[in-house]
Amino acid sequence: MRLRLCTWNVNSVRLRAEQAAKFVAEQAPDVLCLQEIKCREGEFPREAFVEMGLPYLKIAGQKGWHGVAIASRLPIEDAPALDVCREGHARCVGVTVAGVEIHNFYIPAGGDVPDRAENPKFDHKLDFYEKLTAELAKRDPKAPLAIVGDLNVAPSEHDVWSHKYMSKVVSHTPVEVAAFEALKASLDFIDLPRAARPDPEKMFSWWSYRAADFRASNRGLRLDHILVTPGLKDAAFRLGSAASRVHDDVRAWERPSDHAPVTADLVL
Repeated sequence: MRLRLCTWNVNSVRLRAEQAAKFVAEQAPDVLCLQEIKCREGEFPREAFVEMGLPYLKIAGQKGWHGVAIASRLPIEDAPALDVCREGHARCVGVTVAGVEIHNFYIPAGGDVPDRAENPKFDHKLDFYEKLTAELAKRDPKAPLAIVGDLNVAPSEHDVWSHKYMSKVVSHTPVEVAAFEALKASLDFIDLPRAARPDPEKMFSWWSYRAADFRASNRGLRLDHILVTPGLKDAAFRLGSAASRVHDDVRAWERPSDHAPVTADLVL
């Protein structure tokens, strides 16, 4: 069977429920992982997702901010918690679907100043990475595990519009890149979107609202990720190459999120 995973920072699920329905109708994800739903659990538009064919829901909501959810076509089971947010924000949710453990994260953006001592938000971001990496290192890399979401780091020079400029800006500073690489190394994770489009091809999943035409300016960042353990390598490459892509056409829809959905297919 094919299991299509999707991660999307939807930037308000109530505002973009119709866009989610359109995307689901076009791309048929089996598991849709959403970040920044910006609502409490009881405010989540459940009926809309049932109508989309994604009736199995796991939601971690928060009033007005953050919030993550997983909507699945297939039945879900609870997964061991990976809640490493020291502030108690709704930033992570996990399920098991078709034998695959999936954890959906909205890692803190980190504010504007890339200094742990001067900026508590940046310290929180790095603390989140450190705690998550330590927890994952306890797991078995042969187990089928996927880490997805808005991880708020563009790790490669090919994941940013300007490596020189962005190296001093939160999301691509050396300390953040090192934290991301440590996370990947914890279980030897495979970066499926990058496996599908290897360096040096530029690949972005976020574009600022400030540009009138995001394609023309193309000052993007790849902040949204799908990482899988070696236990899913055969499933990810069963057809010979990774089937993963950024759906940048969604970023061009009317009143879009500033993030585009990212999908990857597993053949189980």
